[in-house]
Amino acid sequence: MREISAGIIAYRKTAEGPRFLILYHGHNYWNFPKGKIESEEKSFQTAVREVREETGLTRNDLRFDESFKTSENFTFWRNKEKIYKTIVFYLAETTQQRIKLPEQTDAEGEKHEGYGWFTYKEALKVLVKEDSQRVLKQAHNFLRNLEGIKTGVAVRRPRPQRPPMRQPERAPLGQVRPQSAAERPAGQVQTPRPQQPQHGQRSPFQRRPQPFRGQPGTQQRRPQPNHRQPQPTRPASQQTGI
Repeated sequence: MREISAGIIAYRKTAEGPRFLILYHGHNYWNFPKGKIESEEKSFQTAVREVREETGLTRNDLRFDESFKTSENFTFWRNKEKIYKTIVFYLAETTQQRIKLPEQTDAEGEKHEGYGWFTYKEALKVLVKEDSQRVLKQAHNFLRNLEGIKTGVAVRRPRPQRPPMRQPERAPLGQVRPQSAAERPAGQVQTPRPQQPQHGQRSPFQRRPQPFRGQPGTQQRRPQPNHRQPQPTRPASQQTGI
């Protein structure tokens, strides 16, 4: 046998984030407001009616997110008969915090003993069924993405950072900065410039000092032969004027 029900995941916006409305059925069982679909009734109409009967929230108290719709699917046994259950859930926001619970049991024979507005993490702890937890996660993720699109957080991308520009190196005063490969014209090869010698150093282009003649450790220059004939020395008596 197949049964179809419908309900609403109602929430309020708070400073801590959305708080979800969950009803207490007793025996440590919590669930969203829901009920069976009656004859000639659509799932959305059933959800609005059941929420009005179980919580007192009317259609004017709810603002539906039309793009959200999910369902629970599970099986259970009733009087030796296997039931295939489907629960369709809608998502709606409300500003009403006070809830009015019915005094009598609902059409499914359940009586609500209390209710609570829970945060997402709190609601995960009180919901027992895994299907109910999965539905809550879908609603929570939907609201997060919706809020991110409104604020621009979800669609904003970080701008790529540019590397810092390097400042050209300046040569010290009196020296010429060599051109880089990007600054030189095409086909031109830069020749290295001679470096200025520091104090106490000899320049590679400076001539070596010549050693003094007669200095120890140096070669002596050979005397050149004199080809002139020596003049004879006259005696003192033959010199004129004597």
